[in-house]
Amino acid sequence: MSTQDKREIQELVDNWSIFSDSGNWERFAECWHEGGFMCATWFQAPCADFIAARRKGFENGVSIIHFHGGFTCDVAGERAVSQTKMTIGQRAMVDEVLVDVVCTGRFFDFHEKRQGRWGMVRRQPIYEKDRMDPVDPSANLALDQQLLASFPPGYRHLAYLQSKIGYKVAKGGLPSITGPEIERLYTQGKAWLEGADSPGRPELQF
Repeated sequence: MSTQDKREIQELVDNWSIFSDSGNWERFAECWHEGGFMCATWFQAPCADFIAARRKGFENGVSIIHFHGGFTCDVAGERAVSQTKMTIGQRAMVDEVLVDVVCTGRFFDFHEKRQGRWGMVRRQPIYEKDRMDPVDPSANLALDQQLLASFPPGYRHLAYLQSKIGYKVAKGGLPSITGPEIERLYTQGKAWLEGADSPGRPELQF
């Protein structure tokens, strides 16, 4: 793996969040290769559809931001898999209380170099833990415990918020720290580096 490849891939990963969070949709689209696929709690679709949905939400005031930490990357020829420590933050009204949800995890990304340019072909968040806090600490927030418990622990509060504002959220199949979902993802990453026909998909339940 060349240092230049790793540097370009890390810049690509950083650009994804910066351009997404700032509403720079033209530059955001440049982070992907044609046929790229996004799989999040609230949306699973080809990148063109994801960009359109992200733009619509942004223009309607949906507040989702990302922050990156440590980065690692494996490169095999013109393919790569990277992992990036991250947080996803979303602010919205939940049961008439303005809240912030922060979800901590990793971005697990499948990349390919086409015509000299690295681009994403699949982005798969790994959801490790999350929490919900009222923006006003004095606010009284009482969650529906049955609804909350219907979502996996790694993104339980994020899913609660997203379901409350109208999104259809996956209730299973997304990777967390341990379990068959993360093992499946690691296997798909290894296969991608070894020449698999596609980067694979999660098996989601709703």
